[in-house]
Amino acid sequence: MDYRNLEKRKSMHARIVQELGMQIVGGTLPPGQRLPPEPSLCETYGVSRPVLREATRVLVAKGLVVSKPRVGSVVRPRDEWHMLDPDVLFWTVNSLPEGEFFRSLMTVRQIIEPAAAALAAISATDEDRARIAAAYARMESAPTADDLLEPDLEFHRAIMAATHNDMLGYIGNMLSLALGESIKLTSRHPNTHALSLPRHKAILTAIEHGDALAARQASLVQLDNARADAKSILGGAALDN
Repeated sequence: MDYRNLEKRKSMHARIVQELGMQIVGGTLPPGQRLPPEPSLCETYGVSRPVLREATRVLVAKGLVVSKPRVGSVVRPRDEWHMLDPDVLFWTVNSLPEGEFFRSLMTVRQIIEPAAAALAAISATDEDRARIAAAYARMESAPTADDLLEPDLEFHRAIMAATHNDMLGYIGNMLSLALGESIKLTSRHPNTHALSLPRHKAILTAIEHGDALAARQASLVQLDNARADAKSILGGAALDN
């Protein structure tokens, strides 16, 4: 179940999950703190204990809280949260300053994506290369920056899938939400379309040629340029380590 689109959902269960989740991720309920007592939450939301406990079980499954006998539900340390869970990731995106989130994501991307591109260059099948090329073709034909988002995401997902490593494929899918936020940020650059295409074309060409070193380098260049674009939008200080 997706708990990110609260305005589209009428379930009180979903509302409780989202509101408590955002309070935890945003720091209003810090690690080590107990959630409000069940009677208090039941009164606040106008729900029965079974409904509240089901919502709490969702937060437990996402690694945000742990239920302890005679203690109640306690917020877990941040390093124990399931950060790639789409809801936790969404709440994190919406609780951090834009520059801080982008900086954190870029660190992850610079560790994973160049290595994935290199592996894809030597592991991709003809079908994989066709999928990556098709995504790039859709990027080329996108009339606006908004239209560029989905094919750009598909381009990166296709590269992850072309590694034929199930864990990398999973990571790629889980990071799609965060990557989408990153692309939306850099797309605010006035020349985003013209700048983005040659960077991605270099990655595609290297993979099509089976050149792992060139694919790695092209990915690094694309990420370095994305960081530079973000700096021009947010200001350098917002992205300094």
